[in-house]
Amino acid sequence: MHNRMMITGAGSGLGREIALRWAREGWQLALSDVNEAGLQETLRLVREAGGDGFVQRCDVRDYSQLTALAQACEEKLGGIDVIVNNAGVASGGFFSELQLEDWDWQIAINLMGVVKGCKAFLPLLEQSKGTIINIASMAALMQGPAMSNYNVAKAGVLALSESLLAELREQEVRVHVVCPSFFQTNLLDSFRGPTPAMKAQVGKLLESSPISAADIADYIFQRVAEGEFMILPHEQGRMAWQLKQQNPQLLYNEMASMAEKMRAKARQGRGGE
Repeated sequence: MHNRMMITGAGSGLGREIALRWAREGWQLALSDVNEAGLQETLRLVREAGGDGFVQRCDVRDYSQLTALAQACEEKLGGIDVIVNNAGVASGGFFSELQLEDWDWQIAINLMGVVKGCKAFLPLLEQSKGTIINIASMAALMQGPAMSNYNVAKAGVLALSESLLAELREQEVRVHVVCPSFFQTNLLDSFRGPTPAMKAQVGKLLESSPISAADIADYIFQRVAEGEFMILPHEQGRMAWQLKQQNPQLLYNEMASMAEKMRAKARQGRGGE
């Protein structure tokens, strides 16, 4: 078996850790990101870890850049066995505060970026009987308050993955979707939200996570090997999803009271300025 993997958003965070986890198994990696300095650093770490590969700048909003990346994989690696659609940006704000531009930006990167990645690489994956790993989020399952555009984009990634799971079985292309909760990452660097208070609150969520991006990458590695479709790396996330399946109304009530608390806090913040 050839061991060739393409990763978007490989310049930092979870994308980099996924690259390193597979590099330790000696894989060839096609690393892409909009952040070229981060990419170079990932490649250096990948080589230290026992893997190799190449980097190529790629903005997942631009389909032609993804098809060019697929072509580079064919030329340099002779094809591809696994693609990881990981590039993503964080975003937040109550629905009434979000601009339509915030929706366009979120959908273009977090949802259409994954659609385009799958589309650009499907011909190569059909040849290699390969694997698609789409990185969604617990937001695809839980829909927390004040992040409707992020929730919708990530729920779209889940629905896409479920659709591909059904459609690609005959072609022997495997599909996985990963729904991490918030974890320690630089996702916050890309965070767009109307208030600094909200950014601080999301930051607290990220810090409170006991699991690192490296742990998540390792968990993904294990679960993909076991053939699990929906991969939930956080124990709290798995518990919350179980709860929602048993009693969705309970969770909706919880989210609604969370929204009330967030609004009250935002009002306080504005009053104190």
